[in-house]
Amino acid sequence: MSPNEPANPLGDLLRESRRFPPPESFAARAHVRDRTVWPEGEEARLAWWAARARELRWTKPFGRILDWDPPFAQWFADGELNASVQCLDRHLGTPRAHKAALVFEGEPGDRRTLTYAQLHREVCRAANVLRALGVGRGDRVAIYMPLVPEAVVAMLACARIGAVHTVVFGGFSAKSLADRIVDAEARVVVTADGGWRRGHDVPLKEAADEACALASSHGVEVARMLVVRRTGRACPMQEGRDAWWHDAVAAASPDCEAASLPAEHPLFILYTSGTTGKPKGILHTTGGYMTGVAATARMVFDLKDEDVYWCTADIGWVTGHSYVVYGPLANGATVFVYEGAPDFPAKDRFWSLIAEHRVTIFYTAPTAIRAFMRWGDDLPARHDLSSLRLLGSVGEPINPEAWMWYRRVIGGDRCPVVDTWWQTETGAILISPVPGVTVTKPGSATQALPGIVAAVLDDAGRPVERGSGILAILRPWPSMLRTIWKDPERYRQVYWSRFGPSVYFPGDGAKRDEDGDFWLLGRIDDVLNPAGHRIGTAEVESALVSHPRVAEAAVVGRPHEIKGDAIAAFVLLRGGPPPADAGERARLADALRDHVGDEIGKIARPDDVHFCADLPKTRSGKIMRRLLRDIASGRALGDTTTLADPAVVDALRRQYAAAED
Repeated sequence: MSPNEPANPLGDLLRESRRFPPPESFAARAHVRDRTVWPEGEEARLAWWAARARELRWTKPFGRILDWDPPFAQWFADGELNASVQCLDRHLGTPRAHKAALVFEGEPGDRRTLTYAQLHREVCRAANVLRALGVGRGDRVAIYMPLVPEAVVAMLACARIGAVHTVVFGGFSAKSLADRIVDAEARVVVTADGGWRRGHDVPLKEAADEACALASSHGVEVARMLVVRRTGRACPMQEGRDAWWHDAVAAASPDCEAASLPAEHPLFILYTSGTTGKPKGILHTTGGYMTGVAATARMVFDLKDEDVYWCTADIGWVTGHSYVVYGPLANGATVFVYEGAPDFPAKDRFWSLIAEHRVTIFYTAPTAIRAFMRWGDDLPARHDLSSLRLLGSVGEPINPEAWMWYRRVIGGDRCPVVDTWWQTETGAILISPVPGVTVTKPGSATQALPGIVAAVLDDAGRPVERGSGILAILRPWPSMLRTIWKDPERYRQVYWSRFGPSVYFPGDGAKRDEDGDFWLLGRIDDVLNPAGHRIGTAEVESALVSHPRVAEAAVVGRPHEIKGDAIAAFVLLRGGPPPADAGERARLADALRDHVGDEIGKIARPDDVHFCADLPKTRSGKIMRRLLRDIASGRALGDTTTLADPAVVDALRRQYAAAED
């Protein structure tokens, strides 16, 4: 590429020639074996979704499929059902009743198994407790828990009586919890004394108490709090408000009739970050959401009764809602749940768990995969991973080298890899390989799933058949968010104004290749503009990670008085720390710049290359590039409450300032 030739985001980098068709043995037993399930035309598309909805158990069958008043949708609106019934009751009259629903291992090594019949009884008891506390249909319940079975029980108990749960990740601060309690006007909180994380007892009850006090100062009084005993730490109990979960649930009846709820009855509010700093309360409703997650869990993960399925997400995130709880349980799966960190007490904890529990399906984040790569191939090699038959990726685009490592080292070159694209807002997976059908490519999410109409558009809203642009979803789908809680105008402006009220704008860039496959490029606000050339950060990051010395990289832009954007790269090396000698370190940085230039073009060579020990990540594993932009630009840091380790940012800021000096 000439230095003056415009850079085409991922156009050069994604010259990906490797192809992996489904293994014949896998395809022969897959739920979906050919492309005839993809409906053609709008009428067939709606009929396809109606057929998926009718696979659920309805107390009142629906007649209407979609009511669409752009940008507001209602799916199956004249029908009634209950989400907990889909996950529990409909399995009770089958052999699944005595099959493991949840297999739990805590970080300290404690284990529990709940069959579907046992989980049903626990959910009914908890639902009766919530009713006794005055919780009714439409009331909001905040759940602030470690990843333990009681957290799943609490979610399903809310669903059973028609209460609306808002799950707040147990790593969030008291202020973050208070903000969500206030916005949702939650009058009941379910929490725990603490939770285990890397050997430490995280004090959740104390944070919940502080959050309730903050909420009270904003006019929202939490009337009751249920507390699960997890770590045994001492915690104050407020008389008249607080009760121990185990006491209340043990005394409750195991029989609780599930409420028959309209399909559009709210199921949950889940808060996600917003550009204004105020979290957005994403509202999902019962019928459409359950249709989407049940269908996609079966199709994408090819769930079988004999599978042991492990999604590593916490239920505080949408991945945990859709693919730890509602989707797998609706399919009668055995779901493995692990409380702790992947590197405690040793960096091979995940591989030992897969071997011990004979996990067959493993679904995790690219950030975790790149960390596993950095820790070395020898760790998974110590364990028998032969039980695995399918691997999944979720959370952000996965670079081809990480994809290949995942397939080769963890999957033994025999497991299909499904790289999935979706969001909190979409509720369910929209773009992904279907493992019994799709020819996969390292780094590509491949095709939209049946019933989903996706496209890449240019800035003017015109389709891009081959090349890069903005990802868009052209037709409504059942599991789509219904609104932003208490803010329909923000819903309209954020998601439905870019290309008009009928086209969903997810905020992600994408490329379509010669086969029509999708390559996700990350957020469009993560696009660099050096000297007038648009380059995706994912492009430069993937080029860096393709170098044999690089384990992980994050790329951001910083202001440059001549070029507009300068490219700053933060790099983690494989096999140990960077060279101590400044000259050797500079030569390695130059080698990485040259490598990016060779892969993409000279215009994409990073201006700054900083070697670091870690990257700032959220507790769900996503790299917080926003904070890296603040560091590189010399700005005051934005909100850091969702960081897994705030010390990482402080260290990077000092290192960056020293380099600038």
